[in-house]
Amino acid sequence: MTLAFLVVVLIGSGFLISIYAYQHLGLLLDPLFPAITVTVIFILSSILTNLRSEGERRMIKNAFGHYISKDLMDELTSDPDKLQLGGEVRDLTVIFTDVRNFTTISESMTPAQLIQMMNDFLTPMTQIVMDERGTVDKYMGDAMMAFWNAPLDVPDHARHACQASLRMIDALDGVNAELEARAKKENREFHEVRTGIGLATGPCSVGNMGSRQRFAYSALGDTVNLSSRLEGQTKPYGVPIMVSNNTYQAVPDFAFLELDLLQVKGKTEPERVFALMGDTSLAQSKAFTAFKKRHDTMIEAYREQAFDKAIKLCSDLRDEKQAASIAGFYDLMIERCKMYKKSPPPKGWTGIYIATSK
Repeated sequence: MTLAFLVVVLIGSGFLISIYAYQHLGLLLDPLFPAITVTVIFILSSILTNLRSEGERRMIKNAFGHYISKDLMDELTSDPDKLQLGGEVRDLTVIFTDVRNFTTISESMTPAQLIQMMNDFLTPMTQIVMDERGTVDKYMGDAMMAFWNAPLDVPDHARHACQASLRMIDALDGVNAELEARAKKENREFHEVRTGIGLATGPCSVGNMGSRQRFAYSALGDTVNLSSRLEGQTKPYGVPIMVSNNTYQAVPDFAFLELDLLQVKGKTEPERVFALMGDTSLAQSKAFTAFKKRHDTMIEAYREQAFDKAIKLCSDLRDEKQAASIAGFYDLMIERCKMYKKSPPPKGWTGIYIATSK
């Protein structure tokens, strides 16, 4: 618009100068040639600008079209300046998912069947991430990494990530129904697909990373490593979703249960970790509030080395309806308490558990 206005002003000025020169100076100046010249320059400049803008939009779509939602893509292509290529440090919420017992599942399938199964699993999981304004980073066999708050700002990114995690768990019923129907049709054994999800929130380096020959938009940093480690711990802890303390602090109104002071492999400091149980509606329910109070009492007894009390509470909690998805955690705590009764922890023990596996 500014350039078009300037062109109109220049052409109009040319005609006014020509009229003034003829009337007052007796000079005959042709305003047509300068007007045509300015018009041609304007048209060429507009074409080149549009081509450059279209090239930028195409570049962005090629780089992010398969990783972010349509709404985010529209926002990004409408304002490419929001994308800072080359890398930056910003707070992200990172998620890792992984199919449990994947080796056992894969042994009962042909390669074609296994690929079909993973497509059936990853397609709805990816759609959920995109619906919640997340960015899919990569697929690693049966695992997926995604993050929130890059390349565009996503307010309450930890909340979006938690909502996506809960939706992923809920979506497994539909995925398994389809997989079971296909298994029956192909006359083979059906294995239920279950997944573990790790979530961590914190600063990450994010941008185009790789080599001169091949690169991708990705994130690196301690938060990414922690998310991966938490996903790995969902299996021994018997919980579907494990989150870091920062994620828990960012979404205090969701339904969480504290699990442990866990020092994951590769870190020197313990992390206060939680099981994500549900959203605000569950957190506000009387049943969950009462269950959480008893659960917190069990955690307190465990850290005070009142192991008999902790075992009794775990046994009672395990049979509750609220514990259906994390019954394995209470089994783990019962076994750990029995172990500590036989071999008491060292003096000054604060309840920190050091993980020996990823």
